[in-house]
Amino acid sequence: MQQDSRMGENSKKLPQIRSIALVAVGSNHPSAVGDPGETIRMGIDAVRKDIGVIRGVSRLFSTPAFPYGSGPDFVNCALKLDTGLSAEAVLEALHQIEAIFGRVRQKRWAPRTLDLDLIAYDDKVLPDRDTYLKWVELSFEAQMKRAPKELILPHPRLAERAFVLVPLADVAADWVHPVTRRSVKQMLDALPDNQVSEVRAL
Repeated sequence: MQQDSRMGENSKKLPQIRSIALVAVGSNHPSAVGDPGETIRMGIDAVRKDIGVIRGVSRLFSTPAFPYGSGPDFVNCALKLDTGLSAEAVLEALHQIEAIFGRVRQKRWAPRTLDLDLIAYDDKVLPDRDTYLKWVELSFEAQMKRAPKELILPHPRLAERAFVLVPLADVAADWVHPVTRRSVKQMLDALPDNQVSEVRAL
């Protein structure tokens, strides 16, 4: 039998470039697999299977829905992932997992079975610094009406949200924002105490 001359070439695996992705996880509506806490646990298993190695999982927290009065309290946590996927591929995979657990995107900030937000990907600023700053500076009224059609990283509202920063501090307190140069801990320390106290460990 003649040996395939390509075998040796094909068997050589180039080193895979790995990246760290930070993901905020939330649920405030039951899914087919159970209550928000159980949905999050099952969702984390799906992330582990489809996206990469989980290097850190925060505690579960109870947080008021955002904006206030928009639904039941959330269960939130955060993940630190080691992945070989691009940022865009991670986002696509997160959306696919959300759909498996019954997430329907009909109304902005409506109650949801599973919310998987890509918060940061290494120290990337996407799609570019100017576009990122445009979304950071958007007024709250505009935020209510508009959502970006492209991936914006880091998440433009990251520094404003205790329900993201408190869990994130469990797994990536030293991660530094590539634009503001502030760490997760520094951003969290800058928030008003009353906002931070609303995020309660379960």
